Amino acid sequence: MSFTGKYEVESEKNYEEFLKALGLPSDVIEKYRHFKTTTEVIQDGNNFTWINNYPGGHTVTNKFTLGQEAEMETMGGKKFKATVKMEGNKIVATFPNYQQTSEIVGGKLVEISTSGGVIYERISKKLS
Repeated sequence: MSFTGKYEVESEKNYEEFLKALGLPSDVIEKYRHFKTTTEVIQDGNNFTWINNYPGGHTVTNKFTLGQEAEMETMGGKKFKATVKMEGNKIVATFPNYQQTSEIVGGKLVEISTSGGVIYERISKKLS
């Protein structure tokens, strides 16, 4: 299954609680609350380029190959090393403060992030 496409957030669950669990201050949470994050995924076999566009023109681009360690960056700019894996139809990545799974369900990008017992779900519709 290909993840390639451009996606825009359609719905979110537990957004504010998740960002609080990550330790973000309330003014930052408020800033991001009403923004429609877009995600562009380019997949070439096991190689991925994952681009997240955040409020204020902030963009984070992570490139990785499944099963190989890669340098990644959080939305806050923190760099770290991670090995992204494929488990069934899900991409699984472990960030410094949370774990994220991503999969395509009904043509939509479904991302589940877990931190401190808080589960954040983001569903994005495909734009192209």
